[in-house]
Amino acid sequence: MLKVGLVGLGFMGRMHLRNYERLEREGYPIQVTAICDLDEKKFQGIFVEGNLQSGGDEFDLSRYRAYHDFDRMLAEEEFDIVDIAMPSYLHEEMTVKALGRGLHVLCEKPMALSTAAGRRMLEAAEKSGRKLMIAQVLRFWPEYEYLKETVESGRYGRVLSAHFFRGGNPPKWTYNDWMVRGETSGGGLYDLHIHDIDMVNWLFGTPQSVSTQALDVLPGSTFDIISTHYAYPDRKVVSTQCDRTLQGEFGFEMSFRVNFEGGNLVFEKRTLRDNPKDGKGFVPELSKDTGYYREIRYFADAVLHDLPIERSTPADSLMALAIAEAEARSAVAGGEAVDIA
Repeated sequence: MLKVGLVGLGFMGRMHLRNYERLEREGYPIQVTAICDLDEKKFQGIFVEGNLQSGGDEFDLSRYRAYHDFDRMLAEEEFDIVDIAMPSYLHEEMTVKALGRGLHVLCEKPMALSTAAGRRMLEAAEKSGRKLMIAQVLRFWPEYEYLKETVESGRYGRVLSAHFFRGGNPPKWTYNDWMVRGETSGGGLYDLHIHDIDMVNWLFGTPQSVSTQALDVLPGSTFDIISTHYAYPDRKVVSTQCDRTLQGEFGFEMSFRVNFEGGNLVFEKRTLRDNPKDGKGFVPELSKDTGYYREIRYFADAVLHDLPIERSTPADSLMALAIAEAEARSAVAGGEAVDIA
């Protein structure tokens, strides 16, 4: 039985908890045994919902030993896995501590708020001999997996263009507004846009350079609206856009449009359409499981059976940080092309 310590009961922590409980109900040998969070209200079942629907928050939290101090939890409990779903600026410190105690770590994205911090996490994992995976959930999302398979198989020929969008309401539902504040979340660049940065890198490899325009909108935040172009040797046109300032009933949207020589894939309003150049478009049958469930099971399988982490390696996540830093430099320079270091 894999024992899990969950750190953080915010929106993403509860999303992870929901999927651990599902795995447990399904008979998978895994169980959350303790939870750590600074906010006492969360242990009382008082949550503030985000702009993603998580399917309700009916948890029996009395099942789990409750902690408000991470160091104390590590000292008093025996775990196989620590799942870190805390504010981004804490990822490095908590990950390094858990790895230092010989624990496997699943850490929410972004890996950290700098490549220097991410590199220290990677080195700690290598030194400990334990597994570290950053929860870049799109790599496990069925629609994005389908896109990856289409790119790699070459069934529609080469990619001509690709565009990715991610956006929603201002993230004002978090504890002490940590997601809004640039110093704790990294702003929209690291909190939200990092998903599509990682996806571009996963699909097409590291770009030669980036050119970014960005705008700060929310008080105390940075890079709330972002538009980036990525340069590749074959000159395919690749772009991303992020906007976390959309008001009113917009909610949340993630989408992509990828055009190939022989067709295109369009994902919008939670529906993926496959449009062959010659033939009728269709909606492919995909797994109904969410990326959250599938990434957690993937990591648990790797720990349980001592399998290598291949889908989302720490090195992949470190490269996403390097691209994000290049985008930030480009944005500050007014969109000037910046090479990826």
